[in-house]
Amino acid sequence: MSTTAAPSGTTTSAASATEALRRLYFVRFAFAVVWALVMFTMAERISPAGAVLLVLYPLFDVGAAVVDARSSRSAGSPGLLYVNMAVSLLAAVGVAVACASGIPAVLRVWGAWAIVSGLVQLAVAVFRRAMGGQWPMILSGAISALAGASFLASAGADRPTLTSAIGYAVPGGVFFLVSALRLKRGARTD
Repeated sequence: MSTTAAPSGTTTSAASATEALRRLYFVRFAFAVVWALVMFTMAERISPAGAVLLVLYPLFDVGAAVVDARSSRSAGSPGLLYVNMAVSLLAAVGVAVACASGIPAVLRVWGAWAIVSGLVQLAVAVFRRAMGGQWPMILSGAISALAGASFLASAGADRPTLTSAIGYAVPGGVFFLVSALRLKRGARTD
């Protein structure tokens, strides 16, 4: 087992970074599925509870990126995780403001966030290919960017709903689950 010195001077193994990333991916899967199930009941209009949940999703992404950056520092965590934190934090603020304007505004912010964060996710996963289990994350990042474009387009529909944006969370969660399962096998399989 190889170890590398973390910036703080402590020794951290690559295996523990992989295990931390696996746990994080399992948590992200569970959060995405539960969030989507609750949000589907509020897809037609933005209620106060729905607005809170809409803001919570990108905030959860910020928290997940913080955990990811801390746990994978020894594995050469790219600065792109910090970009993701900033983008998701801006998305949370943007969604909070957009909720007051209605579903089309939320879809525009959500779409822009999906595009940018998807591209960042794709880049991080490409950087981490040697860890194994990253192909689902590469696919998820690319699909996220494409989905974001569709959210932007759907904002101009006659009667837009949040259904597509909410549904976006489920496949994203499944990709995290698949990646977590593949990380268990590590770099031997990817």
